[in-house]
Amino acid sequence: MAMGPRRRLEEGEDLAPLAEINVTPFVDVMLVLLVIFMVTAPLMMAGVPLRLPKTAAARVAEPRQPIVLSIDHGGLVFIGEKKVPAAALPERLRQMAEKAPDQTVYIRADRALSYGAVMRTMGAVAAAGFSRISLLAEQAEAPPAH
Repeated sequence: MAMGPRRRLEEGEDLAPLAEINVTPFVDVMLVLLVIFMVTAPLMMAGVPLRLPKTAAARVAEPRQPIVLSIDHGGLVFIGEKKVPAAALPERLRQMAEKAPDQTVYIRADRALSYGAVMRTMGAVAAAGFSRISLLAEQAEAPPAH
């Protein structure tokens, strides 16, 4: 709180504070933080300088987009966002399995679907050559704490 010049109060007059904000300390702190970040940012990017050995090992594969197969309440099947006709699904899955048989297929199914409909789709995925299949669900809300 800033203070003005002192003056003598008359009887019955109240002392009122001045409502001015002193931003100088705030600016000082921000400038110090800016300098710290400017100095440390290049050090965080560089790491420790090393001369790494060479190897003939295979490169690590780039992460692939997951295969997400969705089944809506009407039984329509989607791979990603694209609708796939039921007759074309086995062939499409087989083509995808030829490219990446070790990839996990995530299946999202509407809760109104029958167990049999979901199992038929899982069977088609397994028959196409995928061995890793996961079912996706929403997290249930936690019960209220007592």
